[in-house]
Amino acid sequence: MAKRRDEGLFGGDLGEQSAPLARRMRPRSFAEFAGQAHVLGPGKPLRRFAEEGRHFSWIIFGPPGCGKSAFAWLVAASAQAHFESINAVTSNVTELKAAIEAASSRLRYEGRRTLLFIDEIHRFNRMQQDALLPAVEDGTVHLYGATTQNPAFCLNPALLSRCQLVEFRALTSADLAPLVRRTLEDEERGLGSQELTIQDDALELLVAASSGDARRLLNLLELAAASLEPQGTITVETVRDASAGQAAPVYDRDGDNHYDITSAFIKSMRGSDPDAALYWLARMLEGGENPDFIARRIMIAASEDVGLADSGALSVAVSAAQATAMLGMPEARIVLAHAVLRIALAPKSNSACVGIDAALADLRANGPLPVPEHLRDAHYALAKKLGHGVEYRYPHDAPGHWLVQEYLPEARRFYKNSGQGHEGPLQKWLDLLRSSVKPDNTEGT
Repeated sequence: MAKRRDEGLFGGDLGEQSAPLARRMRPRSFAEFAGQAHVLGPGKPLRRFAEEGRHFSWIIFGPPGCGKSAFAWLVAASAQAHFESINAVTSNVTELKAAIEAASSRLRYEGRRTLLFIDEIHRFNRMQQDALLPAVEDGTVHLYGATTQNPAFCLNPALLSRCQLVEFRALTSADLAPLVRRTLEDEERGLGSQELTIQDDALELLVAASSGDARRLLNLLELAAASLEPQGTITVETVRDASAGQAAPVYDRDGDNHYDITSAFIKSMRGSDPDAALYWLARMLEGGENPDFIARRIMIAASEDVGLADSGALSVAVSAAQATAMLGMPEARIVLAHAVLRIALAPKSNSACVGIDAALADLRANGPLPVPEHLRDAHYALAKKLGHGVEYRYPHDAPGHWLVQEYLPEARRFYKNSGQGHEGPLQKWLDLLRSSVKPDNTEGT
């Protein structure tokens, strides 16, 4: 279950030379650490605390292969504290409590604190997370929790309040390309003994195939190197052969990635970028997202972001949702793309969204207004005796099918014309109607 820092965190005694390349190339110093300069650059608090041996409880979240575990092992290698490692996928409450009890005894009798690293901490249920609370709060353990999920969605608020949060980001080509070259040169841990070279375009393809995941990058590099003789050259074809059938996951329907990609999809349509909207649509479709879910998002965008600027966009979105339900995949991808492009390319207005939200805010702040007598329901006999609807005037009986009549106090104005697309000319008509509202005008215009 656990692994102490004096048991060879970085090799030697544990047969690291036969371990996978990704394990062998774990960084031994911050100089070797790939990426995360925003939190681990020189002088950054997280790095400074680690280098000075000052430990707090941290929840580190980010995509796979971005260095969460590598950071914990790097801290452990230089820590004076005891290091305990648990994987939330395979452990249970009994193991967790045993680790905490051992940490308590170690602190009491040896005066030595424990760094408790929990990988995939989001896999712990509420009871397991609650079991951590006392030990984290009283300092029996300093928790290093790693997760690929947004902590706000998967961890108890009580645990979050006792930890510092830090986000690790997907690695860029600027982070990964140097890692490849260092691995090819490193004779002790890497592939330096094979004296391999790599073509520039092959390096670009290798980095692209890794999708920002250093572990995947090194796994692909190891597989490519295994297919070559010593002193060989890694080519584009070598990388393609190594990555065949190993496409990186592009979407997680149940994780934080789902919300981020959906958000990018919606914002790209709103921002009138058809290429980006199609790309994020492709990410969702390739990841197995329910096409009906996508169609619902498009319908919402049609009213929230296009609205009166192009009312026909909603008809297209609704038709696309119906066609998607009838066709299913893969044909529905074309229908969805049709609707996405209509939304992305349409003029934009959010007046419908802003208007209804303003009306709701007024209602909640000021309470409900009484319905004016002339607007009340008058279809039953007793209604007229109560005065309901008696003074109501039917607009279609007036010239222009409009007359002066109060439906809401004039001070209550919620609709604001965006001036975009088809909505712009409507303001002229609205201004004309409002200018005709005079106290002495009972017939209208």
